[in-house]
Amino acid sequence: MKISASIYSDARKDLAQTIAELDAHQVDLLHVDCNDDLAVFDDIVHLRKWTRIPVDLHIITSTPSRFFPLLLEVPVEYVTFQVEPLEEPLVWPKELRAAKGVAITTPTPVDAFDAFSDCDFILIMATVPGQSGGTFNQENFKKIRTFRKRYPHKSIHVDGGVNGEVSFILRNMGVSTAVSGSYLFKGPSIGHALMNLTVRNTASSFRVEDFMIPLEECPKVSFVNCTTRSILETIDVGQLGFCLVTNADGTLKGIVSSADIRKALLHQLRTQEAISPEGMINYQPLTIQASHSVYDLLKMLKRAPFPVMYLPVVSSQNEAVGILNFTNLIKGEL
Repeated sequence: MKISASIYSDARKDLAQTIAELDAHQVDLLHVDCNDDLAVFDDIVHLRKWTRIPVDLHIITSTPSRFFPLLLEVPVEYVTFQVEPLEEPLVWPKELRAAKGVAITTPTPVDAFDAFSDCDFILIMATVPGQSGGTFNQENFKKIRTFRKRYPHKSIHVDGGVNGEVSFILRNMGVSTAVSGSYLFKGPSIGHALMNLTVRNTASSFRVEDFMIPLEECPKVSFVNCTTRSILETIDVGQLGFCLVTNADGTLKGIVSSADIRKALLHQLRTQEAISPEGMINYQPLTIQASHSVYDLLKMLKRAPFPVMYLPVVSSQNEAVGILNFTNLIKGEL
């Protein structure tokens, strides 16, 4: 996941000093906020003299056409327009070479992107736009899941409340870019904050249940009437590489993943026995409780004797409530 540094959040240094420090730490992008002010391009001209870091421009305006001439004259790598204040159609110039996106605030549903599906990405504002140091609104975890399912080939950017813990969650959810401002500049150093944003953090404000894939969105079968075919079809239709297996009372019976199918096939080749549901199910998967914190999750992953791709989530009574899918951690780093 790329880190886009919100350059105007550093109140302790002038802009040139801020950019020099970000350049020294090789931050991925420079996030430039613009509140309907064409003078922002004067700063972008200076940025081009100081660094080669790509510019990530976020514009809040009712009339985006005002900005198109300068976007062509002073090009940037990423440009985003905020959806809510738009009073005219967003018709991108054909000559524009930047990656194009639209931004939405927390109250705006991801359905708003339908009118801008020619864009390359969405920017989800997880705090109030322009408010530095805000807290990440966890409603946006669901919005990210919804958008990812609806637009699997579009990129997701997130701005607001991104600290080390949130960054880990966003990487796990397949977010490609996170904007960081106050967290990046108010810590002991930019280098220290970047390490937390890209590696780990020990403080926990969120629980597993806040960002897991909930049970209603999981491929699942009931053990009492499942067949080999129903399990394979459920995995195929779900397109997530697994299915959960539950008992009649909703408790977790086990999980079937691609690795479990492979083991069943190898057993069948050795013994010539028919493949049964019982032979595919992993009855003792590693699990985590929904109430556990991100820190608990990281400790579990570190202790695991094998790479964890899927982690079923259960209640304190071992009821299946969801799953964590770690394949997005790999995608998020691309």
